Amino acid sequence: MSTDSPIVGGPGLDRQLAEARAREAATNEILAIIRDSREDEQPVFDAILERATRLCDTPNAILIMGKEGDAVQTLVADRGVVPDITKYYQNGEVPMDPEDSLAAKAIIEGRTVHAHDMAKTEPYLAGHKRFLISVDQQGIRTILFVPLMALEGGIGCIILWKTRVEPFTDDQVRLIETFAAQAVIAIENVQQFRALDSLNAELESRVREQVGEIERISRLRQFLSPAVADTVVTSGDEQMLSSHRALIATLFCDIRGFTAFCETAEPEETIEFLQTYHEEMGILIAAHGGGVDKRMGDGIMVILNDPLPCEDPAGDAVRLAIAMRARMAEICSRWKRLGYRLGFGIGISLGYATVGMVGSDGRYDYTASGTVVNLAARLCDHAKDGEILLSPRAFATVEDQVTAEASDAVHLKGIREPVDVFVLQDITSKS
Repeated sequence: MSTDSPIVGGPGLDRQLAEARAREAATNEILAIIRDSREDEQPVFDAILERATRLCDTPNAILIMGKEGDAVQTLVADRGVVPDITKYYQNGEVPMDPEDSLAAKAIIEGRTVHAHDMAKTEPYLAGHKRFLISVDQQGIRTILFVPLMALEGGIGCIILWKTRVEPFTDDQVRLIETFAAQAVIAIENVQQFRALDSLNAELESRVREQVGEIERISRLRQFLSPAVADTVVTSGDEQMLSSHRALIATLFCDIRGFTAFCETAEPEETIEFLQTYHEEMGILIAAHGGGVDKRMGDGIMVILNDPLPCEDPAGDAVRLAIAMRARMAEICSRWKRLGYRLGFGIGISLGYATVGMVGSDGRYDYTASGTVVNLAARLCDHAKDGEILLSPRAFATVEDQVTAEASDAVHLKGIREPVDVFVLQDITSKS
């Protein structure tokens, strides 16, 4: 008995190993291209068709896109294709109809269609025009349709054909099916990258908008109350801040005896007093709808009815003044126990003024100018401790809401004619 082992191998096996290595190399090359093609799937399509035609021994291949429900198929890549075939797709002449197209049939049914000989298919034998042209004019005999299958169904198809009757081998069919799966990966990668890119762009846009809003709010809050600044930013209409005429109630208030207080008090005490004063007045101004308040040392100017309208600007100013007077009486009484004599006076007027934002880059201010502003300031200067002085127009607007005493006409600095002054006592009605 011979102990020699049989000889295994030979040219056939060597050829099969070479083909297997070529298929593996082609697959790895396409996967490498997929990794580098985040923004465009076209290089992947071109690489798939080039390697498919080389490994399947046919120069003719196309890749089309389309899904069930589309009107026509779209050519996205081709190799070795005669111009007439390209023209059909460019002109929208290839419908997504399984009765008219084997590619559509493969996509919609989700399976590979392999026609060993087009001249023996039922559509050709039945005289279907497109099949007759494919076989008789373009010389297509063996053809393979491999669908691109995504989770939602078929989205395209790889098509290879030969001008001779020579069916594709099982290995070749499996290879093209692998390539089809890789084409889907490339498409999904690009879609995800574009979605991510779009999301990043949207996020960047939102961040820019938010930074812009923060900057606008910060700028507006330098001269508007926080509530008004937020409203202006939310509305997106800064035109409301441009120069215009408006009917406004203006309130001025300041501290009586503040200069003497600063001369005798410690610097820390002065800062503590001012901090408390401005914090407490700011709370009351915001609560009573003060649109703008300007701080000047111990003086405060408040504008009502602009930039946001209110139904009763003079009434709101009066109610704010009453609340301010009551709160300042509490604050000043505490300092009086420490030996400091501090008081508080308020002036209110009602009338038309020119209102708006003025200044230049980095130094904007929102203010009002006109006689009504000067009158309120002078009334404040004239007011004694605890007094709230009203201009004639302001009193006429609120006289059914308040009790007040008429004072003799007074000459106020900067006002040509004597002014009738009304000393506010209290509110009789809040309606």
